[in-house]
Amino acid sequence: MVTTRLIDVGDAERLALLLRENRDFLAPYEPLREDAWFTAEGQRAVVEADLRAHEQGTGLPHVVLDDTGAVVGRTTLNGIVRGAFQSCSIGYWVAQDAGGRGVATAAVARLTGLAFDELGLHRVQAEVLVDNVRSRRVLERNGFTRYGLAPRYLRIAGRWQDCEVHQLLDPRA
Repeated sequence: MVTTRLIDVGDAERLALLLRENRDFLAPYEPLREDAWFTAEGQRAVVEADLRAHEQGTGLPHVVLDDTGAVVGRTTLNGIVRGAFQSCSIGYWVAQDAGGRGVATAAVARLTGLAFDELGLHRVQAEVLVDNVRSRRVLERNGFTRYGLAPRYLRIAGRWQDCEVHQLLDPRA
């Protein structure tokens, strides 16, 4: 069974390995990264920063586990905002060899469930590059609806790119 769990500093080495192995695969969908990003030390710094955001209540960083329990990616609720907004943004990636088996779809389902059931959020937003069909399908399978286009929204692969903006509202609200 595919699931997720809170990230741990001990995951840094495995994440660095996955990122190195999938560097070319992920490159069209990621910001340009320094070589240090792909090292265990670089990932340890990322994980520590994400865990600080979690402690502050502004993020929920998880690793994605495949049906064998192996770490195959990440998914995170970012920018959690309370007050009248009760919203966040979700990001996710899985290794190329984990693709096409519903792993990302299951991971997004798990985190949106946590967003609504445990965190009490009202809305989860996702931004996807206009040409990222596979990511859009993950969102559609999870009930997200497209509600806009954000021109030149993210600097990905070295250039400002347009993103579709999708949302999922708590179905109980």
